[in-house]
Amino acid sequence: MLSGVLAGAGALPLAASAVTRPASGALPDRASFAPMPGVYLDSGTMHPVPLGARDAARAYLDQRATMNGHYPTDEVETRVKASFARLINAKPEEIAFVQSTTAGEQAIIDALGFPREKGRIVTDTLHFFGSFYLYEELARQGVDVAWIRPRDAQGVARIAIDDIERAIIPSTRLVALSLVSTYNGFEHDLKRVCEIAHAKGALVYADIIHAAGTVPIDVRATNVDFAACASYKWLMGDFGLGLLYVRADLHDRLTRTRFGYYQLAGFAPHVYPFDPPATKPDYPIADVTPRPDMEGLFAGGTHAHTISAMLGFSLDYILGIGVDRIVAHRQPLLERLHQGLDALGYTVVTPPESRTPLVTCVLEGAHTRLADRLKAAKIQITLSRNRFRVSPSVFNDLDDIERLLAALPKA
Repeated sequence: MLSGVLAGAGALPLAASAVTRPASGALPDRASFAPMPGVYLDSGTMHPVPLGARDAARAYLDQRATMNGHYPTDEVETRVKASFARLINAKPEEIAFVQSTTAGEQAIIDALGFPREKGRIVTDTLHFFGSFYLYEELARQGVDVAWIRPRDAQGVARIAIDDIERAIIPSTRLVALSLVSTYNGFEHDLKRVCEIAHAKGALVYADIIHAAGTVPIDVRATNVDFAACASYKWLMGDFGLGLLYVRADLHDRLTRTRFGYYQLAGFAPHVYPFDPPATKPDYPIADVTPRPDMEGLFAGGTHAHTISAMLGFSLDYILGIGVDRIVAHRQPLLERLHQGLDALGYTVVTPPESRTPLVTCVLEGAHTRLADRLKAAKIQITLSRNRFRVSPSVFNDLDDIERLLAALPKA
């Protein structure tokens, strides 16, 4: 990488990747996180930062404060890509750093030539609500956008696979969805969606911000084409850095829409004293060689080094526990939530069979009715105007669920 030249020979030794894990290997694990003032059941909004990730950020900032050598940015970013690739069963060269999940999704839209190139996009209303503007604007600019609405069975919202199949017509170029819905935790059968889409010539993008690190993801088994997430939720990092996966064999089918220094594997200017003469007629100012990986297509500039340092710890922490064990730990908590919320009379819109970390209830005036009561009980969940969402993580236990249920009034 070019930035490796900037690091120089004085780079600091890379911190060991070994992480402190629960002594017994058991969950819940509270010891890896700072003490909290109450019950935190809102990791789907913003996950607490593990102490080890905080310390990694401090080590980076200490170096930046003293300028004692150079922080090994390239080595850390290489390790982060390798760990994330392992988490989703990808190759590191299929991963590019982006600013956020939304930035990754927009990069795919741009690389496919929308809205200049026409064709249908199929999406659904359980997709991230922040993407509604994107697809409504594309529709306004002439793209055929098909919205699939959920089928509600006894108040539970699911996207039916046969509705997806009907919506994908020969002109469809892209299916865009959230693997796990931020609204209610509904999880698509991604492998089946990809089979249907690919059979009809369409590609599939998945927002995996509520999946990566908390439910198993296998991009090889599902054959998904694109996926993006950010680090501040279940990857236990912070705001300002995302990861974009693009299947390697699609590289040459995508249009490069941005051009910058961080996309280059080679750079030789011809404008400064003692520079060699140009060797490429198309680049008289500088000879450039784009990187052959996904950074070469999608790199946008400098990355958030502090967050990379944090992910260097937190991804190792997640991999060390194992996503399957995280799911197994969470399942009894989800079952008790469904049972208790139903007994209190709430309308749960999350599928009862869901393994994802989000349980949502619809309740008119939810924020007005519940905010003061939950604050007094020192319990934090996601409170919206007409719904609330509970999202437990690795540090929560059944006692936390019981405290929440005891604090909630009957619906």
